[in-house]
Formats: sequence, structure tokens, C-alpha cells
Amino acid sequence: MTPEQLQHTPYVLVAPNGARRGKSDHQNLPVTTEQVVATAQTCFDAGAQGIHLHVRDEKGQHSLDAGRYIETIAELHRAVPDMDVQITTEAADMYDVSAQLECLERVCPNWVSIAVREIARSPELVDKVYAVCAEQGTQVQHILYDADDAALLRHWQEQGLVRSGQTDRLLVLGRYVEGQQSNPKDLDLFPTAQSRWMVCAFGRQEHECLLAVARRGGDVRVGFENSMTDRDDMPWKDNASSVKALVAALKENVS
Repeated sequence: MTPEQLQHTPYVLVAPNGARRGKSDHQNLPVTTEQVVATAQTCFDAGAQGIHLHVRDEKGQHSLDAGRYIETIAELHRAVPDMDVQITTEAADMYDVSAQLECLERVCPNWVSIAVREIARSPELVDKVYAVCAEQGTQVQHILYDADDAALLRHWQEQGLVRSGQTDRLLVLGRYVEGQQSNPKDLDLFPTAQSRWMVCAFGRQEHECLLAVARRGGDVRVGFENSMTDRDDMPWKDNASSVKALVAALKENVS
């Protein structure tokens, strides 16, 4: 372990709901704006520095509605002013790249996560997506699911489609499928890079994966979007309980 890794204090981002889960999965999974804001407050108090934000429509379904985003971001800034807000452009098999781009343009967020493989569905819009982020001053985090995604990102960088400074990565250990169980060894499936990186993981080993990430010098994303249970497969009471336990483990295991 390098001296830099030993000194690294990981950034903690909470992902409290995602695009796919609802109250039937966990009664304390936040769906409404009020629930998301309340969850953000408790997770910030538990040690999360930022929130990965998904908004839902009136039926509780995943949405990229700009108005809902703008309203929720405003409420978050009012209630938890020191918490960073990252929006998602996740398609979730519902939105095409033009809709994702429109969301970016209308919301003009400070921070956004963009799945490389989703934007690749419309190659003619790749340059526009990253240009808009650069022009708006929107910080980009590229979502990578495997080494092929990492190679595509590198290719776009070499072509100049991805702008200078748009280097942050989120490595997803696994897939959004029923029963997915991530393992710390999944980290080895991704090529290393010098840019800032973060990881999310699924299942009962979520925290173990994130502790391994922190020891390697990465940042961590935790929450009900990816896992709702502890190492014994027991459900967390709420997102804040998971955040609190992870932060305590990070302090104990990563010096």
C-alpha cells in the first residue's frame, strides 16, 4: 500500500433509492421528495458527504423530469446545504440519449453520473453530452460496468469527445439483477487509472467491498440502490444505518 493510500480518507456518497426499487422492497426506501430530503439529512448526519439523486414520478417510477429534479435539488440545498448533490441520467430502459441530454441541459446540475454504455447507444450525441457538461460546469462521473466500458471511455478521451477534467469514474461491481452478490475480487476486473474513482457494490458483502476500495485509495458509494442488507443478510433499518456502520468501519480499518 502506498503512503497516499494510507492517508486516504474516502469520500462517502449515499445512493438511497435507485431506479428500480420501491416500498415493497423496503418500507424505509425513500420515494417522494419529502422522504428523499429526510433521508439525505439522516445520512449526512451519519457521515455521507453527498447524495446520488434519483427522482420518481407521481406513480413512484424512475423519472428524468427536469422540474422534479430542480425542485428536489432546491429542497436538498435548503435542508442539507453542506451536502453535495449528484443527479443521475440513468436510462433504466425508459429513456433514450436525447432525453438524457435534455435533462442535463434543463437541470444544469453541479454533478452528474453518466453511464458510458448508455451514451454509446447514440454515438452522434456523445460529443454534445460532454460538451454541454463542460459548458455548464457540470462535474461528470463516468459509470463503468466492466473493462470494455473503461476501454470505450479511454477511446473517447483520446478522440477528445470527453473533455479535459472529465475523468472521474464509478466502478460497478456486478449488475442490477436479482440476487447479485458482489465480491472484493471483482475490483480486479477493472483496469487501474490515475483519475479519481469510486465503487458501488451489491449484496451482503457491500461494505467489505467498499472497505477494500478505501484501502486501495478509492471513494465509496453506499445505500439501498445497491444493497439493503448487512453481511449476515439482515436488512438495514434505513439508509442512515448502513452509512453509519460503513463510516465507523472505515475509521477503524482505513488509517
